[in-house]
Amino acid sequence: MKKIVLLGALALSAFSALVQAEDKPLRIGIEAAYPPFAYKTAEGNITGFDYDIGQALCEEMKVECKWIEQEFDGLIPALKVRKFDAVLSSMSITEDRKKSVDFTGKYYATPAKLAMKAGTELKDPQADLKGKKIGVQRSSVYDRYATDVFAAAGAEIVRYSSQNEIFLDLASGRLDATLADSVNIDDGFLKTDAGKGFAFVGPDFTDVKYFGEGQGIAVRKGDKALADKISAAILAIRANGKYKAVQDKYFQFDVYGK
Repeated sequence: MKKIVLLGALALSAFSALVQAEDKPLRIGIEAAYPPFAYKTAEGNITGFDYDIGQALCEEMKVECKWIEQEFDGLIPALKVRKFDAVLSSMSITEDRKKSVDFTGKYYATPAKLAMKAGTELKDPQADLKGKKIGVQRSSVYDRYATDVFAAAGAEIVRYSSQNEIFLDLASGRLDATLADSVNIDDGFLKTDAGKGFAFVGPDFTDVKYFGEGQGIAVRKGDKALADKISAAILAIRANGKYKAVQDKYFQFDVYGK
């Protein structure tokens, strides 16, 4: 009888632990300085496309989202030391990053662009950017591309913690250009008062070697169960209309891409 009682207690304990594990919130790392994907309201609350997509995914998975802010270049290190369970912060799915983390399927894909003074002619970016100061966000795909391609051709690459800092220095004349996500440049700079007199120049930059397969959600290496669960939730909100509802709030085009 004692053995039966003990076994029953152990089973109940295991069941309780399982329930608690399922009830635990999903801790998500995000950089909230990247409009329109993630930024702060006047009240100090996080909002944006990334945030709303995350909320929709958590609702689909029936878990609570717990958002943890982190500068972009610290997101992967913080994920590795378990400060959070996933990174949902416009992170491109690249082969280089796959060495450190695993990814879900993409949840959007937009090209990189250069922004400079309106009227600037850029027929050959590598040749025409020689001697120019180009601002990039540290540890981003734009940093890697600019370092490998533009710096090798004679441009000076200036690295920043956030894209917002780059926009400030571009507007004040301390930079000649920035390479970043086209939507972020458009919404976060060109459509603002500070961005008047600036424009996109040159081609779209979409080299998969550098810019990857779109933006995905990163999880710790080997956490296939969580990656698969989130990937399934992405497909589900794409199918049930919740993705489009979030997309239409921020964009007038299909941000998911091909």
